Amino acid sequence: MVGSRFPFALGGFVSLSLVVGGVLMAQFMNLAACPLCIWQRMFYLLYALLALLGLLVENHRSIRRLLGACMAVAAAAGAGVAGYQVWIQRFAPMTSCAGREPWWEAVVRWAGEQVPLLFQASGLCSDPAWKFLDLSIADWSFLAFSGLFALSWNVILVPPNTRRRSVIGR
Repeated sequence: MVGSRFPFALGGFVSLSLVVGGVLMAQFMNLAACPLCIWQRMFYLLYALLALLGLLVENHRSIRRLLGACMAVAAAAGAGVAGYQVWIQRFAPMTSCAGREPWWEAVVRWAGEQVPLLFQASGLCSDPAWKFLDLSIADWSFLAFSGLFALSWNVILVPPNTRRRSVIGR
């Protein structure tokens, strides 16, 4: 039987696993994260934090829905960043982050100074660097954020404490 905390636990676990996996890949495969990668990592961490809060407020329907909506926004924003990076990698490979530093790169630079292991950006957004099944990390991240977005809608639409009855138990 799946409880009403399951979507929060699953979303938090998946998000944190992707962050840890990204850090481990960077360390052991010598991959350099780019500013867009770091923003995706930040959105995964935000999603995980919201999921953790959701675990604490299991039966408060309005708070659950609000957290689900915030999780959906975090997932959609992450998917937008990942989708933009996919677009750069496929259609604008000569795009670079040169010239005047945009605000979002300044945030990444500041975060990288604070916690380099998680947020140090030294790679190029247009370089896929590593692929699995012909999909780059940005492609996989887009798919993961899309799944988290769908999971967020489950939190919003399914009321708490809805228990499915077992066919065997009838």
